[in-house]
Amino acid sequence: MRRLPVVMLVVLLAGPRALNAQTAPPEADARIQKLVASVSEERLAATVQKLAGFGTRNTLSDTTSPTRGIGAARQWIFDELTRSSPKLQVSFDTYQIARQGRITRNVELRNVIALLPGKSLRRIYITAHYDTVNIGEAGQIGANTRAPSNTPPPDPQRRPNQNYNVDAPGANDNGSGTALTMELARVFAESGLQFDATLAFALWAGEEQGLIGSRVHATRIARSKTVVDANFNNDIIGNSRGGDGTTDAESVRVYSEGPEDSMSRSLARYIGRVAALYVPSHRVRLVARQDRFSRGSDHTSFTQLGFPAIAFRESKEDFSRQHGATDTVDGVDVRYLTQNARVNAASVASLALAPPAPVVTNQRGQVTLGRQPSGYDANLRWVAAPGATSYRLYWREAWAPDWQQIQLVGDVTEFVLKGLSIDNLAFGVAAVGPDGHESLVRSYVPPPRRDPAVKLVPPKPAPPKTAPTPAPSSK
Repeated sequence: MRRLPVVMLVVLLAGPRALNAQTAPPEADARIQKLVASVSEERLAATVQKLAGFGTRNTLSDTTSPTRGIGAARQWIFDELTRSSPKLQVSFDTYQIARQGRITRNVELRNVIALLPGKSLRRIYITAHYDTVNIGEAGQIGANTRAPSNTPPPDPQRRPNQNYNVDAPGANDNGSGTALTMELARVFAESGLQFDATLAFALWAGEEQGLIGSRVHATRIARSKTVVDANFNNDIIGNSRGGDGTTDAESVRVYSEGPEDSMSRSLARYIGRVAALYVPSHRVRLVARQDRFSRGSDHTSFTQLGFPAIAFRESKEDFSRQHGATDTVDGVDVRYLTQNARVNAASVASLALAPPAPVVTNQRGQVTLGRQPSGYDANLRWVAAPGATSYRLYWREAWAPDWQQIQLVGDVTEFVLKGLSIDNLAFGVAAVGPDGHESLVRSYVPPPRRDPAVKLVPPKPAPPKTAPTPAPSSK
């Protein structure tokens, strides 16, 4: 591949909130606009209704009934994804889970996965859990309002002789995320677009018992060294009216785990930028936290193994409608769910059409950022990304939460930002494809310093004790 010579650029850093777009702002891709517009509110509503109609989707519920329980639900999900498009490779991802924790007996767990092959094997996951739970009459609001105590309360999911077939319709938790994932599988498969990344639309079981389905899957792909660029996880994403009476149908929360320059945070910022371009009426609220306080979801299964992942959460939650029989379809605002699906669609499509992010470390794992040539410059080097035709550099004050400056450069693998201090600023680079789609920003982050233990001179041994001289005889 032809490489352009390195170009020196003299720049000055603007104020802390300025974004100096030294290139024209990105233009919307008409193909993505069409894809986003094809998300169907009617299909989302029908899917949520169907999922809630199984009565319960508890991981330990009935697997033999054709109309009720997790067995019927997972088979319907499998069949519906298969009907959506012949381009989707649909399969059960099956595991024999031993009794442990909230899994109170050995059980066969089945995730449902639909792959849409891309030009490369690197994957982007779009995920949700399809299982449900009923923890008792009070549901989640009971857990939230329990009086503080130094003694942890008994776990309702570990009760002996509990009824796993009790009503747990899970229209919002997580029929909303399941419907979103299934709808995007259809939309992407029928879009006619050839994506660079392979898309994996995954529906997990066992989330309510401790992220079981996603954990065993993420462990398997980590062992096989599957390349995962991103995980877009959607969990409780369809309600716009909070339990406190407030309403918000115009924003969605995106949670991402730190540190500040992690690839999960990079993914969250990416979603914010893309959503502003394709769904400008819907605000993405970035939350610098793994998830809601003391709560969790399946994206954690990915981040724990080093894969970039975020969680979409509705703006307003009604805890009285979670983890009980009251999570019914009338608690889902399908128009709001549709907007959240469109934010997902735009972000996934943009990333899947882009090259992978550049690598900014050498074979020894050292970050390729230096002060050359003057000793006071920022010298950025990276490994060429397959399919990239140019690169975009980002930098900001090291204490700032988001990028403040950008610079588009050519088909190069080294660039000097003259006079910029690598001690005071944070830097990153993204790959740009021929149609302008951009990868995640990869930050230059030095590894934690690991100094060897300091050796001490061992203390000198104490002189041996001598026996006392006997006193002379008095004879």
